[in-house]
Amino acid sequence: MPNSFDVLWLSASPSLKHFNRPILRHLSKHTKVAVWEYNQTEDEASSIDQAVTLLYEYLTTCEGPLHLVGHGISGVLGLMFARKYPTYVSSLTLLGVAAQPAETWHAHYYVQRLLLAASREQVLANNVRSLFGNQPISTVKELVKALDKDLEKSPCMHSLCRIVNLPRGGVSMPLMVCGSTSDPIVAPPALHEWVGYLKKEDTLWECPTGNHFFHYFNPQEVGNQILNFWQHHQPQLLKEFTLMN
Repeated sequence: MPNSFDVLWLSASPSLKHFNRPILRHLSKHTKVAVWEYNQTEDEASSIDQAVTLLYEYLTTCEGPLHLVGHGISGVLGLMFARKYPTYVSSLTLLGVAAQPAETWHAHYYVQRLLLAASREQVLANNVRSLFGNQPISTVKELVKALDKDLEKSPCMHSLCRIVNLPRGGVSMPLMVCGSTSDPIVAPPALHEWVGYLKKEDTLWECPTGNHFFHYFNPQEVGNQILNFWQHHQPQLLKEFTLMN
């Protein structure tokens, strides 16, 4: 039976999935999008490999390759999957993923915990400012709770005992890498390191604002860039969308 969707948005951070909603609404106006969620229980070890396996089990039930999209650790999951199972992926779009894929906000958090004489809550509050910019105190408190849950429930590779690295490099299918010039997590130098791994059909694009969650603060601008990328590689994918010059 054919799929009812062409694009699969990866969500491996249950406590932060709210920040994907604006761009999902925008993309859904032009093509069929589904969301795949990874929910890790407190009894399970944090493992990006386990998440890749579960995604594989799901995609074996789908018809044909799909366009995968992911932000942050969800993008890392998509990258690891696309390298291991390329025949299941039509294209890959990464948002806020460094050329060294393990450089997620979680890595920055654990490095700060090791270097700073500060509590878990204080370091998380510092990360809120890096990820979202200046926010009201009440919002910071809620975001601290969300980040705290993300440390426990996303397939994060890092801990206070170990900061890991992942293999660098691109993928065989068309790749789009998006970042923000105001992102201190995947700062422009870390983003530009992708250039050495891109093929001629790949795209690197920077949003001028929005910090690490630039797709939340600029859903239409980021969404249109992704739609342009898809239309270039598969025009029949989209409806009611005019290619932007």
